[in-house]
Order: sequence, then structure tokens, then C-alpha cells
Amino acid sequence: MRSGVRTAIVGGVFVVVAGGVGYGGYNLWQGISGGASDGIGAASAPETRRSGPVTQDEVSQTAKKFLDAWASGSPDAAAQLTNNPVDAGPVLAAYTADAAVSKAVITPGTPVGTKVPFTVQATVTYEGTSKPWTYTSQLTVVRGLSTGRPLVDWQPSVVHPRLTKTTSLRTGAATSAEIKAVDREGRELSREKYPSLGPVLDELRAKYGAKTGGRAGVETVLESTEDGVPDSTLLTLVKGEPGTLRTTIDADVQAAAERAVKQYGQASVVAIKPSTGEIRAVANSPAAGFNTAFLGKQAPGSTLKIVTAALLLEKGLVAADRVAECPKNVSYYGTPFHNLKHFELNGRTFGESFARSCNTAFIKLIDDVGDDAALGKVATDVFGIGLDWQTGVPTYDGSVPEATGGTAAAQYIGQGTVQMNVLNIASITATAKHGTFKQPILVAKDLDDRPIAKAARSLPDSVAQQLRAMMRRTAVSGTGADAMAGVRGDKGAKTGSAEVDNQATSNSWFTGYAGDLAAAAVVQSGGHGGDAAGPVVARVLNAR
Repeated sequence: MRSGVRTAIVGGVFVVVAGGVGYGGYNLWQGISGGASDGIGAASAPETRRSGPVTQDEVSQTAKKFLDAWASGSPDAAAQLTNNPVDAGPVLAAYTADAAVSKAVITPGTPVGTKVPFTVQATVTYEGTSKPWTYTSQLTVVRGLSTGRPLVDWQPSVVHPRLTKTTSLRTGAATSAEIKAVDREGRELSREKYPSLGPVLDELRAKYGAKTGGRAGVETVLESTEDGVPDSTLLTLVKGEPGTLRTTIDADVQAAAERAVKQYGQASVVAIKPSTGEIRAVANSPAAGFNTAFLGKQAPGSTLKIVTAALLLEKGLVAADRVAECPKNVSYYGTPFHNLKHFELNGRTFGESFARSCNTAFIKLIDDVGDDAALGKVATDVFGIGLDWQTGVPTYDGSVPEATGGTAAAQYIGQGTVQMNVLNIASITATAKHGTFKQPILVAKDLDDRPIAKAARSLPDSVAQQLRAMMRRTAVSGTGADAMAGVRGDKGAKTGSAEVDNQATSNSWFTGYAGDLAAAAVVQSGGHGGDAAGPVVARVLNAR
């Protein structure tokens, strides 16, 4: 939707015309050669090609020339100071043409190595209305591959930190009316107070803006070229009339979730009310961008043993109070498995193996099940995994695909081809607590009369009781005891750790419940489940 940018093929040369600036054969050559002349157009006389790392003077001077050219409204000159003027030119030109920036003052900060942070103080003007727009970004200076000149390493994020190759900046009438999202008690949920809700609020606005009686305003937005990805508002020039949208979020639980994940570079948490499926909180770190909590796809490690245990209990192969073997090592169709630090439990119950997260106690029974695909069936038929969850926003609803041999055995401990996110694991825990799958929801079904997924059957009462007993044992004296020590009331837990792509430190997974609230968290490269993800879940559960 870049109204200020036109593309054409002229005489076999790709030409981009943006705001009256032509990017022709010269710019195409510069983009291929990775260099620019002097940053303002025509080629200068040959000079000695420099090599080696860029100097601090080159970093400062190049950054200043680039930022000055950009701020002065000279996209051609600024593009020639990058190592990819063909891509840079249209984006820089669209800053004026599409984003409607009428003025910009760009102030460089102190360079850190080859990186230069800077502050943009812009003015956006649309149909006679102007609004200031301030933000920060950074650029990196590199040496041109062919010319040896110092150049700005072109990335769309130079123009705005959230701009990517699949997004663009646009100012104009909003495509949907604003919403005022409120929690279950009517308290407003703003992205400023609850940053993790930003992507969720964008999705809710795109889907329900027209259903809440609001009126669209004029905004500068981050517009995606990908289907189904909503606009993200960066600046409001003319405020519309928002319609009120009630969600299932609990502001207190959401606030606790935000604080809990913020201490980690990459972490996610979701809280659900087991008796209804209502989502009480969703938080990610980093807060902006991809909603990993709802859309992530990773192996969840031993938190999936809740499902595996349900399968084995229902088959009568184990009982919580019956002795079960837990050897140091076991193999299935030639694939070896072992416990953490090769521990073993002799003469202990299956409940103890669950609480201590003994891998081999689970895997060694797969042959007795007699169906390598049985785990996936239970995951879907009882826990609702893989069904079409209509929460109110897009979600990935988990997968335990059919598998055989060692891959099927790995699934028993949440590894291999299992794909989950914390929404899925929180729902599994909620099902174990309540006994029946309640599809997670973020907005009421009657708002749009959407279909709500239902599992084929509930957990048998005896299985549900034993699951809760084993999860309670895990929370009180097992691998989740330290994390759950301060959680009050009836409680249960399961720890997990999962290695992805042979990473050095495993991802930390933890799930638990207390009263009528279940939560699950993952901390990337956080190690043991109880060490990093456990305290996140505990803080959320204590906010109920």
C-alpha cells in the first residue's frame, strides 16, 4: 500500500520512482558492488581502496552524513551512503511519501564500536493535522566490499526499530476502529501498562473493532505484507472513538505475569482458569513482536509427562502408589534414553518417578502400550491438543504427530516431534486439574458466535485423581518443591527441560496450578524447569 512509490522496468533496468527521486542503473550498480561514491550521487575519481575494520572517525562521520541526508529529505543521498541503496532508497523515500513525515531532526548518540544510536524527533502531517513523533533506533557502519568506503549497513530497522522487510510505514485513516480492551472486572488494559498485550490488542482490534461500535481515527501504522497480520499503531494523529471490548484477562494476574517474565531475555507465561478455560494472563519477554506464548512451537520437555502419565494410568500399566521401575538407562528400537545425571529409583512408586521426573519409567512402558501413536490420540481426545482453538486471536494449538520407534519414545518425555507453547501446556494442566478440557478463550463466545472446540472425552475420575496426587507431590516434595514453596492452597506442578537444536543449555519449562488457576512458563536457555520457569509460574499463581 505504498502510495508514494511506483516501480517500473525501463530499458531492462529496474527503476524505482519514489517522491520524484529516480533509482536507476547507477544505484543498481552501487547496490551490487556494495559501495557508494561520496554519498550524494555521481561517481567521483578513483581513490585508494581502504581495508580493515572501520575507524571511529569513519563511524562517526558516516553516521552523521547519512542521518543528515535522511533528515533533510534527501533519500537518494542517504541511500548512497548505505551498502544497499537499491533497497534503502524506496524505504527512505516512503518515510515522507507514505508515512507522511514532514520534518525530522535526527540526533546521533555516542558510538559504541561500529554501532551508533540515534534519536528521531519527527513531525507527521496528514490532511492538515500534524503530530510530533519521537523514537530511537541505531545503525551500524561497515566497510564496503568493493570500494572499501565506510557505509551504513542497510536494514529496514534503521528507519524504525520495528520496521522489517515484510512491513512498511503508512499514515492515513485506520483500517479498523479502536477498541478499549478491559479485563474481566472492567479495568482498562493498555499496551503502555501491559506491554505484552500489545500484539494481542492489535489482533483483537483487527477482529472485533467493527463489532464494538467504535469509530476509526487517523494513525501512523506498521503495515504488514503478510496475510492475517494486523496493523500495529505507532502514532495517533486523530483519535477515533473506541468501542469497549471485555476480555477474560485479570489485570492483577497480568501485571504479575509481566513482571515475572521481564527479568529474562526470552520468556513466556500463560495463566488459565481450569473450570472455564478463560485466559487470565499472557506475557512475553521481549514484549513486542512475535507472541511466543500463543504462537510458539517447541518441545515442552517433561511437562508433557502429564499427558503420558494419563495414558499409562488409563491403560492400567501404572498406578500412582504402585512400584514402577526407574532404571538409569533404557532404549527403544535402538534409541537410548537416560535420566538426568543417570539417576535411578529402586523400589519406588510411579508417583515418585513422576515427581522426580524419571524419563526411563515412562519410556520403558511404551512397548506395553502396544500403539506408538497412542500418546497423540490421548493428547487430542482428552486434552484437546491439535483441535481448532477459537480463542479470539490466532493461536497454535499444539501437535503430537504420529510417530514410531525412537521418535515415538522421545514424545513420551516431551521431546522429538512434539510441538507446544505455554498456552498449550497451561491448558493441559488446567485439564488435569478440572478433569475436562475447556478450550482457552480470551473473549466471550457470544461476541461473534464462533465455534468452541470440545474434546472427545474427559479424564476418567480415577486417572484425574491420581494425576492431581502426583502433581501435588511434585509441588510439595519433588522437582517443583522449591519453586512452589511459597504458593498457597491446594497446588500441583510439573517441571521440564528441553533441548532444541543441540543448544548448550536446555530451555526451562514449568507448569502448575493453585486453586482454580493454572499457569505454564518457558525460559529460553534457562536450564532446569524449577530454576527459571518455576519462579515465573509461582509469581503468577500467587497473584490470584
